[in-house]
Amino acid sequence: MASDTIPADDRPVILLVEDEALTIMDLGDVLEDGGYDTVQCASAERALSILQARPDICGLVTDVELSGRTNGFELANSVSQSRPELPILIVSGRAAPDPDRMPEGAQFIARPCAGEDILARLKSLMPTC
Repeated sequence: MASDTIPADDRPVILLVEDEALTIMDLGDVLEDGGYDTVQCASAERALSILQARPDICGLVTDVELSGRTNGFELANSVSQSRPELPILIVSGRAAPDPDRMPEGAQFIARPCAGEDILARLKSLMPTC
């Protein structure tokens, strides 16, 4: 019997960085229903350590306002320098996409938006990995 779902071991892994518990749970569900596995955390500092330990992560979705000292723009710039091939999607309902703060190749999506909008934008950024 054929299945439309991708086996868990073959699913691309996305790092999802968001400090609002309900938002990260809801968006994680949308991404996982959309064919991705997610690794989730609430701070940029934790995200950077996860990225160092997990070379299988092939995409980053981050909010701008995070727990800790580093915001999502700073996280995206650090990640862009260390892993320039990694697709990055920055999401915010309060910050604007300042071109001087956006790393090259990263995209911004403004809230309010549906989780499906974030999923669609992520899919457009993702190479097959």
